[in-house]
Amino acid sequence: MTRKLVDVAAGVLLRADGSYLLGQRAADTVYAGYWEFPGGKVEPGETPAQALCRELEEELGIRVTRLRPWLRREHLYEHAHVRLHFFEVAAWEGELDDRVHSALAWVLPGDPAPAPMLPANGPILKALRLPRLMGITQAARLGVGAQLAAAEREIGRGLRLVQLRESGLDDGAREVLARELVARLHACDGLLVVNGDAALAARVGADGVHLPARLLMTTQRRPAFEWVGASCHTRAELEHAAALGLDCVLLGPVQPTTTHPGQAALGWRDFAALCAGLPLPVFALGGLGSADMDRARDAGAHGIAAIRGVWDVAG
Repeated sequence: MTRKLVDVAAGVLLRADGSYLLGQRAADTVYAGYWEFPGGKVEPGETPAQALCRELEEELGIRVTRLRPWLRREHLYEHAHVRLHFFEVAAWEGELDDRVHSALAWVLPGDPAPAPMLPANGPILKALRLPRLMGITQAARLGVGAQLAAAEREIGRGLRLVQLRESGLDDGAREVLARELVARLHACDGLLVVNGDAALAARVGADGVHLPARLLMTTQRRPAFEWVGASCHTRAELEHAAALGLDCVLLGPVQPTTTHPGQAALGWRDFAALCAGLPLPVFALGGLGSADMDRARDAGAHGIAAIRGVWDVAG
């Protein structure tokens, strides 16, 4: 049976501590008692962004002042085929005055969410657990000891996601580095993913693997790790990663970078166009640092991935 496609705009309201807002559907609605992100149906003549701003004013009594595109996911319910446009609501005016839900709850990423949750929103909760900054190791340039010292420093400053990418190290040094990073990150609930080496990731107890683009395009089944990401440069690669059900992708280079000399930079306009409408978080990569975070997220990125932009910060 063909179900009518319904466009819905959903807002992830974010507070300074990273917590997000959920609402419980009222007793007189479909899926009564289920929890969801605030929002509603896109009406004819509206863009999803316009619909969300209208819905949040009608439902919660707030006026949105900063809205960021984030993810788009589709879900087949018994009654409809829903296409959900998720936005990050970074700023608003007014106090919450709930007019439609049975209850509201602020939830920190990683904390148990209230249940039951609308099925379409489940993957969004996992995406919100992803830190916004990914540090990519460069021990072959810095040296293993210096890389560990830099990691210790940045983890102390809040870094919670690291990708081990060290094809220039011998196997023994890579494993030592991986085990040391796992110990440091797991001590503070951080994540380590290993680039291109599932066997090493499994051996050291890493949280996942990261597929370089060449490996991504020959992969037909999602690797069996909790977290799986990939590097992408084209829309075809992005869509293949989405089809595999990966958790995130890196897209770049956004700006010229010394690690890929001669490779044309995307710029923010092309970056935003390439990642628009994807169902998984996108990290902007290439010549970026923490100072670019707001610009990246305004363009639709989940966050920033960086090499020098993380480790070369003055200690």
